[in-house]
Amino acid sequence: MSVFKDKVLLITGGTGSFGNAVLRRFLDSDIKEIRILSRDEKKQDDMRHFLQAQRPDVAGKVKFFIGNVRQREAVDFAMGGVDYVFSAAALKQVPSCEFFPMEAVRTNVEGTNNVLLSAIAHGVKNVVVLSTDKAAYPINAMGISKAMMEKVAIAQGRALGENAATTICCTRYGNVMASRGSVIPLWVEQMMEGKPITITDPNMTRFMMTLDDAVDLVVYAFTHGKNGDLFVQKAPAATLSTLAQALKETYSKIDPKYGETEVRVIGTRHGEKLYETLVTREEMSRAIDMGDYFRIPCDSRELNYDNYFTKGNADMSKIEDYHSHNTRRLDVEGMKALLLKLRFVREDLGLEPKMKSKDIRSE
Repeated sequence: MSVFKDKVLLITGGTGSFGNAVLRRFLDSDIKEIRILSRDEKKQDDMRHFLQAQRPDVAGKVKFFIGNVRQREAVDFAMGGVDYVFSAAALKQVPSCEFFPMEAVRTNVEGTNNVLLSAIAHGVKNVVVLSTDKAAYPINAMGISKAMMEKVAIAQGRALGENAATTICCTRYGNVMASRGSVIPLWVEQMMEGKPITITDPNMTRFMMTLDDAVDLVVYAFTHGKNGDLFVQKAPAATLSTLAQALKETYSKIDPKYGETEVRVIGTRHGEKLYETLVTREEMSRAIDMGDYFRIPCDSRELNYDNYFTKGNADMSKIEDYHSHNTRRLDVEGMKALLLKLRFVREDLGLEPKMKSKDIRSE
């Protein structure tokens, strides 16, 4: 963590699942200060009290800023003296963005642009913008707004160039297991309440990543990225049917009745895909395999439309997307092993003491 020694890190949307994961990773490092910018004072207060009660030795490293990324003034106020930014503030729920798409635009596109412009103006060294697999071939408002967010970040990075004072890059990752509002906590709650597990489509596949994986990806992008880069972490996937069975078998260790939980298919929701794409074939054509990651440099062509019509890629049709149907597929045992990496699952199984209220099952 020496690159973060005595530095100031700002996390927008920092009271969310990702912000909490970053805190766990960095609190004991030699970082000087972590700033949390978010619009929810209740979540900030909860985080503050938790740190004061559980980690009083390092609680002073964390500073809280109330504000919305939609307001440039609030972002500027938090940005002064910042060295690095993790831009995580976003509207992420597919249904709510579907019914209120302009709210997604205002936060995910305009809000992120405010963060980028503020970071450039304040001489921030590195900005990493967090995106989602739903930005690849988007079919819903959330994915479309995230795709535009990526375009804005990549365009800003391209315009700054290689030797700029500020470096901007993006990360794109798949389903983050047990993040707030995700399906795993929902299904566990349904089991605990004696209700059926509700599945949209048993054959639907999703990439499976832990929050620690997401933090690893952001740190990797931070330390390896050049302006306009997009980073993707290779990840396994599972069908929803496999995930549900793995949860049932895992929780049957608490009570055998959970292993008998009914699985009810309710049909695909608005804006859902059968599988998610992490890297499109157009991106794969220029992707650089970094082992556990793909680095996708920005398209460096200038705004000369002749290039778009006279210089193509004859092999494009042979290239395949990287998606959750063709990546490594987890079976039930593999999915159960991954579930045991989740803190709240280990707490439920009595493998470690509870850190949160019993009714909070998220990371």
